[in-house]
Parts: sequence; C-alpha cells; structure tokens
Amino acid sequence: MSIALHHHNSLLTTYKTLRALTQIHASFIKSGVDTDSYFTGKLILQCSISIPNALPYARRLLLSYPHPDAFMFNTLVRGYSQSDNPQSSIPVFVEMMRKGRIFPDSFSFAFVVKAAASFRDLRTGFQLHCQALKHGLCSHVFVATTLIGLYGECGCVEFARKVFDEMPQRNLVAWNAAVTACFRGNDVVGAEEIFGEMNVRDQMSWNVMLAGYTKAGEVESAKRVFSDMPSKDDVSWSTMIVGFAHNGSFHEAFSCFRELRRGEMRPNEVSLTGVLSACSQSGAFEFGKALHGFVDKAGFSWIVSLNNALIDMYSRCGDVSLARLVFESMAEKKSIVSWTSMIAGLAMYGHGEEAIRLFNEMTESGVTPDKISFVSLLYACSHAGLIREGEDYFSKMKRVYNIEPEIEHYGCMVDLYGRSGKLQKAYSFICQMPVPPTAVVWRTLLGACSSHGDTELAEEVKKRLNELDPDNPGDLVLLSNVYATSGKWKDVASIRKSMIVNKIKKVTGWSLVEVDKAMYKFTAGEKKKGKIITEAHEKLKEIILRLKDEAGYAPEVANALYDIEEEEKEDQVSKHSEKLALAFALARCPQGASIRIVKNLRICRDCHTVMKLASRVYGVEIVVRDRSRFHSFKDGSCSCRDYW
Repeated sequence: MSIALHHHNSLLTTYKTLRALTQIHASFIKSGVDTDSYFTGKLILQCSISIPNALPYARRLLLSYPHPDAFMFNTLVRGYSQSDNPQSSIPVFVEMMRKGRIFPDSFSFAFVVKAAASFRDLRTGFQLHCQALKHGLCSHVFVATTLIGLYGECGCVEFARKVFDEMPQRNLVAWNAAVTACFRGNDVVGAEEIFGEMNVRDQMSWNVMLAGYTKAGEVESAKRVFSDMPSKDDVSWSTMIVGFAHNGSFHEAFSCFRELRRGEMRPNEVSLTGVLSACSQSGAFEFGKALHGFVDKAGFSWIVSLNNALIDMYSRCGDVSLARLVFESMAEKKSIVSWTSMIAGLAMYGHGEEAIRLFNEMTESGVTPDKISFVSLLYACSHAGLIREGEDYFSKMKRVYNIEPEIEHYGCMVDLYGRSGKLQKAYSFICQMPVPPTAVVWRTLLGACSSHGDTELAEEVKKRLNELDPDNPGDLVLLSNVYATSGKWKDVASIRKSMIVNKIKKVTGWSLVEVDKAMYKFTAGEKKKGKIITEAHEKLKEIILRLKDEAGYAPEVANALYDIEEEEKEDQVSKHSEKLALAFALARCPQGASIRIVKNLRICRDCHTVMKLASRVYGVEIVVRDRSRFHSFKDGSCSCRDYW
C-alpha cells in the first residue's frame, strides 16, 4: 500500500463524525481513491458501525457505487440490524439479491436474520430461512444460531428445536441460543433438557438458565442454579437481583444485594437499578435512601438510568420532593424517561398542575413527548380533577405531536370522566372509541360506578365485561360493593354465591410497612398468629377506641359485603391490611417518625378516614400508596383532598 493510500486509511479510522467523514470522502473523490472497492467498503463500514446517524449516508454510498460487493452489502445490513430501525436491513438485503452476480454468504444471513428477530417478524423470518436453505447455508453454525434466536424471539419453540436438532456441528453459542429459545416459548422443560445435555458449559450457559428461570417466575429453580454455579459474574448477580424484584421477592432481592456487597465484586448499574426497583415496589424508603448514598459515594451519580431509578424510587416510596431534587440535579442529562418518571411521580400525588408545568417545560427544552409521557400526563389530570386540561392534551396528541392514541390513553380519559362523577360521559366516550374497548377500560368505569354508587350503569358495564372477562373476581367484588352501598343484600348474596360455586376467589388485600429498615407484610383478615400479627391487632384495638373517644370516629361499613349486624361489619373493616400495618408501625416506630405503607388494592373510605384521624390524634405523618396513587395524611387531612 502506498504512503498516500495508507494516509487515507488512517484518516478513515481517526475521524468519528459524519461531517469529518464527508470531508474525507471528498478528498477520496479528489484523489481518485473513491473508485477503489477497499476504501469505499471501509467508508461504508465507518458510516454503518462507528458514526452516529450516518446510515442514510452509507446507503447512498452503496447505491452510488457502480460495482458493490458482498462486504459492502453485509456491512450496511449489519449496521441497520444494530440500529433503532432494524427493518431497514431487509430492503438492503433484497437489493443485494436482485444484483444477481452478488451472492449472500453466512454473514449476510446472520445479520439479516438477527434484524428480523429484533422486530419479531416471523413471516420475514420464514422467507429468510427458505433463502438460506436455497443457498445451502442453514448448516452453517452462525446462520443456524441466528435462526434459533429468531424463532425463539417469535415464540416458535418447535422451529427453534428443529433447526438446533438438524445442526451438524454445535458450539456453545448454539446451545445457549436453544436454551434461550425454549424459555422464550415458555418451554421450561425443554430448556432444562438441553441444559442437561450440554457436555461443556460456559458462564453464559449458567446465566442463560438464571435469566430464563427468573423471567418464567421459577424463583426457586433460579436460586438452585445460582447456588450450583461454579463461578458468578456481574451478570449472574444482576440477573438474580432483577429477577427477585420482578417476581415480588423483595426481601430476597435486598439479601442478594447485601451478599454481593460483602463479596469481592462491586455492584454495577444493572444490579443497582434492580435493587432500586425492589425498593420502589415494596416502599422500602430507608433502604432506598441508603442506596442513594452508595450511588453517590461509588461515583455512579452521572449514570442517567440510575438517576431515573432513584426518581422512581423516591416517587413511589412517598417522598416526591426528594425525587424532584434528584431530577433537578441531572441538569442537562435528563432523558425522556427522566421527564416522564418525574411527571408520573407528581401524578401519583395528585399534583396535576405541577405535572402540566413540567410537561410544558419538557417540550420547551426540546424534548419531544412520547406515548408514555402522555399516559403520565393524562393520569395526572385525572387524579387532580383537571377535566378541561385532560381533554386539551388528549386532543393535542394527534393534532400537535402526531401520536395516535392507544388503549392506555383512552383508558386515562375514561378514568378522568369517571373519577369526577361524569359517568354517562365516560360511557359515551367508550362507545365512541375508534378502537375496541378492553376489559381494563370497562373495569375502570365499573370502579367509578362503585365509587359514585351508580347501580344501573354498573350492571350495564358488568354485562360488557361478561363478554370479555366474565370470571374476574375484582369485577364481581366491585359490583357487589355497589349493591352493598345501595342496601341490595340479595344481589350481594347472589354474587358471593356464584363466586363460591365457580370457585372464584377475590384478590386478597395486603399492605407492606417499613420499620427499622425491615419490611413487614400484613394481610386483610389475618388471624392472630405469631408475635407480629398479635401485636398489630392489640395496638389496633387501642387505636380504634382512642379515635372513637377523641375524634368521634364511626366506622364506615359500606364496604362490608354481607347483610350482617353492624358490629360484625365494623369487625370486617377493622381487619383491613393497611390498618394492621399502621397499628404495627405506631407500636414500633419512635415518636414523630413518618409511616409509609404500600397497599396492593385501592384504599377504602373507612381506612382513609382512620388514617386522617390517626395522623391528627397521634401527631404523625402517614403516607399510603395504594393501587393507583399516594395519600399523604397530616394533621387530620389528606393530600388527595378526598378526591381519589
């Protein structure tokens, strides 16, 4: 290679911007090097793989070159397959086939099949498989492995197994791909069989089993594999922590993280994000604050994903002001996820006007909202009763931002109308939706009927739900609540009888409360067994008596589902899980300490009243996160202003 050519080659690998590369291309043309396939190929490679946003330029280079070769096509296919728009690799591959004299090789198929797998296009995958057969490349280990991955991504385990079984030679990547394909197709037994047949296993093999088990909800199996592993790397620990958090095993997620910290390995971005997710879901505020300290001390505070996880953790653990501090500290590093997480956090507290201001600030800063941003914004409008504003932003989605509303956005609008008592408007809105309403949409309206006591509309909505999800226990309980509120005890009894006959069990209410950095779980109607639950019941008796004497508390028994004596109804509502969690926290926490409770269902009116009165009588701040929002009780009032 001459000195001039060597100089051009070094220039290609030195510059990393599209502007600089176009200047190099101009110098190629000036010196006549642009006709050389080697340098054109290198130029396409840089544009496809190394330079951001340069794929369109790489494509123009390819199409303008008079005699492109397989390397040039493969490079562009590879670039698109790794981009945010992998579908674009397909027409490039098709253009390669049309050239006639250029024959695709194993790299061509490996890259294009990987692209089809990334957007789960089974039809295209079948066509590519046929072309690979036609060119005699299906037996190639790289092509076969990517085909296994394609069928796995599409959930076609039988095809993935067939490709795997027909491979004349298999490497570890192929074995691991086959195991992954089985898990993605929910074939846990098949994955175990293949894993058991492996003569040699590398670290990835063990990690694949861990990831498969955790995603399938097989936590005990994952723990067994984790224990049997000859060695554990960052991926192993992160997979277990994220898996525990994903499956609701919060205590085990915390224990696994502590064990990781005691060892030689250092927590990384994924493991920290996973354990922060566990804090978010369980409401482990103190543990989350300690993690925040670790993130800062370890020098991870610059990582955007961790800041987003901290915003979510603080928002969902009951301190939106700390979430806002993290958000503001990010300065110019905020991503769309950062903005959306903060808007969602404000929405959960009913701070609708502030959420709107932040949304406008986001758009003014040049960040374009996406579909998730609008879900958070409409949710904020709904929980703050901002009907006009909600309607305005819903109309702007398509008109201003060219975003087609999806079922989640329509559901938010139904909630907006239903929560404010505009039940008929919500019903009309559903009937006029351009997309078929789901059970969730109708269920949202049924919940509003339950809150506002509209028996007639509730019955009509339940008929619609019967067509979509007839045996959902939550729907039956909501309808039962409407009847109970109206005193229609025969209808209540009829629903309860049908649930018993059909063996339909209602979702059990539970609440979590953090005391001295440990999480305690209480279940509705829990029997007095064990020291913890006995202590909670005894303290609750004292609380109820004190609230009656000092605050005039009278139990609201509308949520008791049977036509029974008032005393029995009072006993039913007194055993709700959030009351037990409150009682235990008041018994154990120091004077003046804030109490944070997480509940899996919507808080009932009686519990809401108890929390308000207890906050005044005991001089304590109580934060309750129910299924849809936060309630901050202080000095006898709630942040929701009794609108929830």
